[in-house]
Amino acid sequence: MDQNLREQVLQQVRTEIISGQSMPGSMYSVPTLAASLGVSTTPVREALLELARSGLIEPMRNRGFKVVEPTLTELRNLFDLREVLELHAATIVARKKKNLKELVRFADEVARAVKMEDIRLYLEADRTFHQLLTAAADNARLTEMVMGLRDQMRLYGIKSRAGLARQNESAAEHYQIIELAMAGEEDALADLLRRHIRAWEPIFIEALSRMANPREPIVASRGHGR
Repeated sequence: MDQNLREQVLQQVRTEIISGQSMPGSMYSVPTLAASLGVSTTPVREALLELARSGLIEPMRNRGFKVVEPTLTELRNLFDLREVLELHAATIVARKKKNLKELVRFADEVARAVKMEDIRLYLEADRTFHQLLTAAADNARLTEMVMGLRDQMRLYGIKSRAGLARQNESAAEHYQIIELAMAGEEDALADLLRRHIRAWEPIFIEALSRMANPREPIVASRGHGR
């Protein structure tokens, strides 16, 4: 039971952080969070400790856990690593021409979330979709690394005009990813997945830059947002 509660707390807090609902410097108190959720402190503490290990929050003595402030360098490094590992996994999946019809359900959830403008549902469905896609490469360590990188992303700007437009575009791309992978189209799948990942980069970087320097002009990214 505590394991299920731990996963629920983990999912909720992670979504709050990566979507920008909980901004850098925000504090999470184990007793306060447990009380607000109506659960014991054990699953809450375990969930927060796991998020601390992933680098999203850090423990503050006698205060709780503070949301860590990301840097542009860290964000760009995450995109670089995600591109390498996720494209590698997808290439393996395409080579095997696996049956990925179970992913359609989560592509449908992504599309529904976009239509409803439900950010939480979008993030959860998108995460599950990519977890299952990567897992189809049959390399547990690779899946763990990819999901670890994805869970460290900060999706600032996801609710901006550009972010909402990108969500709409990405919804259709999920179906295309399934089709290309099942057809064994390795090169086309790699090209699509690269765009699928990188198109978010300028949106996140602009939002993060504005947070750090609200009065300064945005410095262009390195040209990966294609």
